[in-house]
Amino acid sequence: MSELLFEYGLFLAKTLTIVAAIVFVIGAAANVSRREREAGGLTVKHLNQRYRELADVLRKQVLSKRDYKTHAKSAKAERKAREKGKADRRPRTFVLDFHGDIKATAVANLRHEISAVLAVAEEADEVLLRLENYGGLVHEHGLAASQLDRLRERQIPLTVVVDKVAASGGYMMACVANRLISAPFAVIGSIGVLAQIPNFYRLLDQHGVEVEQVKAGRFKRTVTMFGRNTEEDRAKLAEELEDVHVLFRELIARYRPGLDLEKVATGEHWYGRRALELGLVDETGTSDDCLLQALETRDLYSVRWKGRKSITEKVVAAVEGSADAAVRQLARTAQESRFGRG
Repeated sequence: MSELLFEYGLFLAKTLTIVAAIVFVIGAAANVSRREREAGGLTVKHLNQRYRELADVLRKQVLSKRDYKTHAKSAKAERKAREKGKADRRPRTFVLDFHGDIKATAVANLRHEISAVLAVAEEADEVLLRLENYGGLVHEHGLAASQLDRLRERQIPLTVVVDKVAASGGYMMACVANRLISAPFAVIGSIGVLAQIPNFYRLLDQHGVEVEQVKAGRFKRTVTMFGRNTEEDRAKLAEELEDVHVLFRELIARYRPGLDLEKVATGEHWYGRRALELGLVDETGTSDDCLLQALETRDLYSVRWKGRKSITEKVVAAVEGSADAAVRQLARTAQESRFGRG
């Protein structure tokens, strides 16, 4: 009997130890998760200081000690005067970045960044957006364009600079700008709408697999992946795509009224220099050029929102993202092959 009680006590001790360990791990994970959430938020960097430090490293190597000391003394006096308010406050440029994907997931950050800018922007301030976007889902990129329109509604000048690509939904965003700049070989345009759906009906039919589809509403489902598609289904899908294209054209006409849409809204894309000739952009240049030009007369601030996820959210996002990543990579490869390689 005593041996049985001893074994039971030992088993109970082991069980309690394991439970305590699990509770500790869960508590630690929750604590880390909470800290990560608190660590998220808005990050602001003064780009003038960054460029000043870069130039100072080079200047120290190429100038004589005497000239370097003279420059350093002058720069220090200028900074002190500004800090004490003796110098007039310079207008500010808020620098945002948008790296797009099919689902325009970066819009979740963009909305916070723009809200922050709207809260502090004053007269003569402006926003510069560095945009890279191949396009994707219409409603997602429509929301991103609407976020940029908030700046125009508040009369805050918006400059969009495209170093590589702003195509389809990417151009939907870019055209909202008061001033649109692209690098000479950036891909611009692709003003069109595309739907591409594989159909497995015949393959399933050959193997005796029948897909049942029940719907209420004549056009609740038109073209499908697994059922037999009819000419009426295809015609309805084409009608819907054409309507989206009309809305796309109307949005562009609102922001760039001088553009010949009959000529450019064909789904084609052009490189920066040709896009300039067609009126799709206002200037050619790079984001580096724009920032360096503004450096002398404006204070530049990089504004970036970074949301933090809990451990659970990260695990779920990783599972969901693995499939999305594969789809995005396939789409990106297809788009890159379409836009050409140097």
